[in-house]
Amino acid sequence: MIKKLLQRVFNSKSKKTAETTSAATATHNKKTRRKPDSKAKRILKKDHRIDRNLLSVGAIKTTEGLQNAGFEAYVVGGAVRDLLLKKRPKDFDIATDATPEEVNRVFRRSRIIGRRFRLVHVMYGDETVEVSTFRGSHLADSEQNDAKVADSGRILRDNVFGDQVEDALRRDFTANALYYDPATEVVLDFHDGVADIQAGVLRMIGDPVTRYREDPVRMLRAIRLSAKLGLKIEQATEAPIPKLADALGDVPPSRLFDEMLKLFLSGHALESVNALRHHGLHHGLLPMLDVVLEQPMGERFVKLALKNTDDRVLAEKPVSPSFLFATLLWHEVLVAWKKYQDLGENSIPALHLAMNEVIDTQAEKLAIHKRFSATMKEIWGLQVRFEQRAGKRPYSLIENPRYRAAYDFLLLRCESGELPMELGKWWTDFASAEGEKRQAMLLPDTAPKKRRRRSRKKPAASGNTSVE
Repeated sequence: MIKKLLQRVFNSKSKKTAETTSAATATHNKKTRRKPDSKAKRILKKDHRIDRNLLSVGAIKTTEGLQNAGFEAYVVGGAVRDLLLKKRPKDFDIATDATPEEVNRVFRRSRIIGRRFRLVHVMYGDETVEVSTFRGSHLADSEQNDAKVADSGRILRDNVFGDQVEDALRRDFTANALYYDPATEVVLDFHDGVADIQAGVLRMIGDPVTRYREDPVRMLRAIRLSAKLGLKIEQATEAPIPKLADALGDVPPSRLFDEMLKLFLSGHALESVNALRHHGLHHGLLPMLDVVLEQPMGERFVKLALKNTDDRVLAEKPVSPSFLFATLLWHEVLVAWKKYQDLGENSIPALHLAMNEVIDTQAEKLAIHKRFSATMKEIWGLQVRFEQRAGKRPYSLIENPRYRAAYDFLLLRCESGELPMELGKWWTDFASAEGEKRQAMLLPDTAPKKRRRRSRKKPAASGNTSVE
């Protein structure tokens, strides 16, 4: 009883102290936080015509919460770019002069994440808003500079805070260096990003060669944004890309996978793949892509798969990354499968050896997450079973949890000319048929029946047994 009473007293005191400190901090912030830098162009609502109704509740509440606590806060980056293009952003990023710890204190439902650069996730129901502190230059000479750069120029770590001018300078493209204040409905433009968007140009901030060396993934981002938004890559921004393509080899495979996934799920995958080949960026990412696309059947298969993906994305239907990468790597599996069969392996063991070889080889270049590669193997593994149309095998196949994905994969193979169209039609009809009609569709079972092994009789015990 006494212990609980003491805890209540001291907890009450600590809460009051914390509230007093928080209030003092907020008051101090309101006094010391400076106004937005005058170097930025202030574009008013009548000029930019952003529809504030396209903002999410979380984005508005996050900026309001930080501003009420005495901090600067803006919707930033791709969300502003999309708003200017009259598109509803999929997610919203907020930039602020508050540190991650300060942001975390303002919002009850928030958490600090990240190693390369600390961020805060603020949660509103199902929505998560990402909040970042204004970033400074990784070259800054200060005691707080927590940055590390490789000999190649690639930034390995850049936990460096700065002001809004530095933050805008560190962003990759002018179209992404825009700051929108929902309260005043003003856009701050530091690098003529609004003019570039209106002109349909994608331009790098600073020297393109230096910026690509700092982060080679920016080359992939340029390809993706150009295809997705219909922006033409400015000549000085585009010229160094083929020469610096090998720099992608220094990027962690997991990060490359995430960026490639964004590219393929942008709704413009087919255009993006053509752009990757044009700029020589597919080498080291999907190294067999050139070989596949040079074969008429392989080219048709990949293009059908990418078009199918684009159609689903644009129709806002779900897309499986596993299915997509299974299509992109299928012809590598076919080559390896034939190789193992030629070495004397039976069909199914040869297929499994081929699948493992392709996944392991690809992992050295582009690390496909295990949750995706496991599903890819299931889709590939079921392909051989579609050729078995006798007995109970078709019934068990359509009950398989991966049947639908494997069936869609089969249809692509038929449409590309790899397999006869009759096979795909048979499975379509079989799945929709019922009862006797389904039974009548089964083909004669011509597979050699397995001979049942006779169990050997145990030899009778020899000799006399005595019972004592």
